[in-house]
Amino acid sequence: MTTHPPIPLHTGSSALEVRRAARLGQLTGHTSGLARHHVQANLAILPKSLADDFLRYCQRNPKPCPLLSVSEPGQYRLTDLGQDLDVRTDVPRYRVWQGGELVDEPTDLTALWQDNFVTFALGCSFSFEHGLLAGGIRLRHVEQGLNVAMFRTNIATRRAGPFHGPLVVTMRPMKAADAIRAVQITSRVPEVHGAPIHIGDPSLIGINDLQRPDYGDAVQVMPDELPVFWACGVTPQAAIAVAKPPFCITHAPGCMLVTDRLNDQLGLG
Repeated sequence: MTTHPPIPLHTGSSALEVRRAARLGQLTGHTSGLARHHVQANLAILPKSLADDFLRYCQRNPKPCPLLSVSEPGQYRLTDLGQDLDVRTDVPRYRVWQGGELVDEPTDLTALWQDNFVTFALGCSFSFEHGLLAGGIRLRHVEQGLNVAMFRTNIATRRAGPFHGPLVVTMRPMKAADAIRAVQITSRVPEVHGAPIHIGDPSLIGINDLQRPDYGDAVQVMPDELPVFWACGVTPQAAIAVAKPPFCITHAPGCMLVTDRLNDQLGLG
């Protein structure tokens, strides 16, 4: 077996460096804070028989499911998102679902790939974090090297075929002035979830304990801060758990496909 030297990863890494590190098994965790100039994407990979229903689900729920790319059946190189990009190997960790149950979290899909798979790439809030940081807004999970906190809410998404379920959100604590600025920055980028869906009291959207996220890592909310919530691309995983398709694949929460597209192309320069 060939041994490859470690690829150093940091905020200034290129998208290809992050993808290659994932491909070589050197990166198996979250991608928050990496390759800050590049658009990151959530993934949902489903059999062709479910693709039309899932496409309509995304179209009916554009806040949590902003479409960046949809493949042809069996296509695993999304050339509109990057050169030398392979969705089977270039995500740090995947989730495999059978009948709506999580059965595995592999780091490579090559042995599982089927010619009828359709890949959906959805915008990710890690992209707008670049704009927030550039605007002088501190992000605690980035500073602490953590995955962002994600929560299931009591807000229902619009149904399409078998796909429906609760809206999932990401949470970032901010001072009030920063929260206002964050609304201004993210409202310009609907391709990566756009403006927050809620600010303040988490119980109003069905979240009981900010220290117990459903996905990701907990971060402290200081007394002078407000929790700010954005729609999240993990929402399809909640819909998949409800729809119970015989087989499908997603990214593991926080483990994104880093694309060659640039955040400044979204207005986040």
